[in-house]
Order: sequence, then structure tokens, then C-alpha cells
Amino acid sequence: MAKAQKKGSQSGKAGKAKTKQSELDQGAPHPIDIHVGSRVRLRRTLLGLSQEKLGEAVGLTFQQIQKYERGANRIGASRLHEFSQILEVPVSFFFEGTDTKAASSRTNGARGNNKTKTNDDYIQKRETLELVRAYYQIPDTIVRKRLFETIKALAKSPDSRA
Repeated sequence: MAKAQKKGSQSGKAGKAKTKQSELDQGAPHPIDIHVGSRVRLRRTLLGLSQEKLGEAVGLTFQQIQKYERGANRIGASRLHEFSQILEVPVSFFFEGTDTKAASSRTNGARGNNKTKTNDDYIQKRETLELVRAYYQIPDTIVRKRLFETIKALAKSPDSRA
């Protein structure tokens, strides 16, 4: 009887280990999927495309595009190729800025829960994307350069630091 209990408790531990691993696999999106999705969003926004328009171009609903952009759904190779064609960027664009820490975090059990602010966080803000898009819509390169220099000067001024 003791052997049966011991055997049962061992299989219980193995079952818990499998459950824990499957929870990781089904939990939060992988950091690379989040990064690729955010790059899709960045490029789509810079081109002035809505999620609905991008979805129409690839035969998806805007909700599916939202899931891709959040990293909730993984983007397959053929779909990524479609996105690269529509968004007029090479496939490598979607992986620019990834690092080996984010790529290996899955094997370490972490899911990119780092809450520190990086420059990428600012790039993802809608305000930033709209600002960049509006900036590049200024046809006069001299005006654009002056605006750029003005913004840099304002950012360095002591009054701008609150």
C-alpha cells in the first residue's frame, strides 16, 4: 500500500510540472511575438493605414490584426511576408530591435515582464507615431529641419523638464 501511495505522489509531482510548463506555454505572449506585432503596428500607423484597411488587404478582420499587433496571436511566415509586401518593408524590419535576452526569456521561464521604460516604449505611443507621420508629411525639407532643431532645443531647455 505504501508503494502505491508513493507512486501516486510521484506521478502527481510530474503532473504538476507538466501543468506548470503548459501554463507558461499558454500564458502571456512571447516577447518576440509582442515585438513583431508592435513593429507591424508602427509601420501601419506610419503609413496611415487603419487596422481595418490592413485587415482587408490580407483578408482578416480588424480584431485579428489587433491580436497580431498585441502579440496575442503569433504571425506565421507567410502572413509576415504578406505584411512586408503591403507595408513596403523587408521581413527583417519586423525583427529590428530584438535582443537575445527577449528571445531567450522563454527558455528561462520569464515572459518579458520587465517594466522599465525604454525608448521603444515611447515609439509605441500613438502620439509619437502621429508626430512622426505628420513630420514626414511636411514637404519642405528646410522647414522640417528647422522644426527638428526647435524640438531638440526645447527638449534640452531647463523649462521643459518637469
